[in-house]
Amino acid sequence: MAQHDPATGLVETVADAAQREAAAYSHGEQHPLGGYLGIMGAYVVSVGAGAVLARVLGRRVPRHLSTRDIVLAGVATFRISRLMAKDPVTSPVRAPFTRFEGVSGPSELKEDVRGEGVRHAVGELLTCPFCIGHWVATAFGFGFVLAPEVTRFVAAMMSAEAAADFLQFAYSAVEQRAG
Repeated sequence: MAQHDPATGLVETVADAAQREAAAYSHGEQHPLGGYLGIMGAYVVSVGAGAVLARVLGRRVPRHLSTRDIVLAGVATFRISRLMAKDPVTSPVRAPFTRFEGVSGPSELKEDVRGEGVRHAVGELLTCPFCIGHWVATAFGFGFVLAPEVTRFVAAMMSAEAAADFLQFAYSAVEQRAG
């Protein structure tokens, strides 16, 4: 007679319950809850690794950030998030998870997420500037702890690029009105 492993039975019971809940939640739509859970797990592990690294290096979280640092990081997070999620130059990173559909605006691509499960969830993360922005902002936070001067420099350059993009759009709008 085969022995029954209680741990295996528990894992199967939990997995079955999770599948039932995912099906009930999604109403037949594509919502890869397991993939999202994996992404959340990767985020938590990344933050934990950053915290351990900071502790090993004897770095502490700053008591406060200056308004300048917050604005720089915010504008830079905006620009890097758009770069990662929409720019043609970063499409090779998104390609395994998306399908090119065309152009959605000046220097931005429209891509549809493809695949199922983790692949689909990663595609959603990589094509959503709001979603990837959380990761970018967290990286800036750790940057201020681990390498503040380099972080300020990168944030300043990305903020300058965001300002230049805004000016390009403003110039084009003025040019179109004048023409």
